[in-house]
Amino acid sequence: MLALVCSLSGGSLAAQNQLSWNTNQSRVSADIKSQDLEKLLGQIATATGWEVYLEPGTTRQTSAKFKDLPPGEALGLLLGSLNFALVPRTNANSRLYVFRTTQEKATRLIRPATHATGTRNSKRIPNELIVRLKPDAKIEDLARRLGAKITGRIDALHTYRLEFPDETAAQTALGSLQDNPDVTGVDSNYSVDRPPSPQMLADNFQPDWNLKPQDNNGSCQVTVGLIDTAVGPLGDGLDPLLLPAISVAGDDQSAPAQLTHGTAMAEAILQGVQTNIVGNKTAVRILPVDVYGPNPSTTTFDVGQGIYQAVNAGANLINLSLGGDGDSAFLHGLITSASKQGVVFLGAAGNEPVTTPTYPAAYPEVIAVTASDPAGQLASYANRGSFVSLMTPGTSLADYQGQAYVVTGTSSATAFASGFAAGMADSAHECPDQVVSALRSKWGVKFNTGP
Repeated sequence: MLALVCSLSGGSLAAQNQLSWNTNQSRVSADIKSQDLEKLLGQIATATGWEVYLEPGTTRQTSAKFKDLPPGEALGLLLGSLNFALVPRTNANSRLYVFRTTQEKATRLIRPATHATGTRNSKRIPNELIVRLKPDAKIEDLARRLGAKITGRIDALHTYRLEFPDETAAQTALGSLQDNPDVTGVDSNYSVDRPPSPQMLADNFQPDWNLKPQDNNGSCQVTVGLIDTAVGPLGDGLDPLLLPAISVAGDDQSAPAQLTHGTAMAEAILQGVQTNIVGNKTAVRILPVDVYGPNPSTTTFDVGQGIYQAVNAGANLINLSLGGDGDSAFLHGLITSASKQGVVFLGAAGNEPVTTPTYPAAYPEVIAVTASDPAGQLASYANRGSFVSLMTPGTSLADYQGQAYVVTGTSSATAFASGFAAGMADSAHECPDQVVSALRSKWGVKFNTGP
């Protein structure tokens, strides 16, 4: 017997919002108040093993209470006025299609739910510090005295990542470093989880690419630094638009074999470029910077190192489709310095319907981007804090090795906005910092988060 009993929301409703799906006896019970449709479908996918597909843009808040109903009746009550079709398959899991219009449009694969708590994806690394020294100071001598290991370095900035045996050792070192005349700054290091992989679609599509690379005509060369996971080959004649990649966290050998988040963001950037250029030729180039490598997370130190290397390699527009709640003085300082040199930063506002800041998007020097839904309204999942500057479409499609994928979130919205700005600057033969006002005029938004 496969059965699932799970809480579907927190707070005072936790005891009420429950779903129990007994697949052995084909009976379903529910006690749900105001549950988001996608979360509900994720729970159903987990309980049944079905592949669940949803028509993009379909939303619903479910409230239902019943006991021991057959699955068909249960789905009718859970989905209300929405249409659905359960399609059995031989030697494969059944497919559930949920749609407003036609079954063929139910193309977005819903991931099975996990038991994640919803904790935001950034946390302080307790046994690490980021240390900045005066130019003539030696980090090796300092690390040896502190009993620390040097795990990262940006020598040109005299900035280093130190790892200590435990949190107690790191805190003890922090006290001595703050009083050390050779030290100009000490900061915590924060982890940032890898962005979620794109979702595979049931049906394929042929992207309408007509972008062709052209050489720069002598005006400002627009180069988008894509700070993300590794980027694989784009195909469709688009690979000449990619510059040689930079990696600061080791090589991700799996990148060419599957569509990574970075590859999907590269396609979203080019979709933004194509939307805003005259003709089909562009001198815009994307500089992929892998700050994750094969690891499940990166850190604010590696993000900063990626930004530093991207700017040194000529990037004048930086796309940050990542983030968390770790407010890093080191990362902020680096972004501030590059911004003063004319580098434009765009950052994802975050995929939680809150107003609390997400970093690095919330830094004043970064243009924070949130996501709109297919109707052009603020997406239900998107951050709407006062730090948000732009709102662009939150869903993009990607094609990789003949398979279609969908990416939804402020990451995708940010990549599209970066591409749009890059295309605008390329068409006007200007640098990205010269089109920021026009970008804000086109996509600008302001949320009132006061009382």
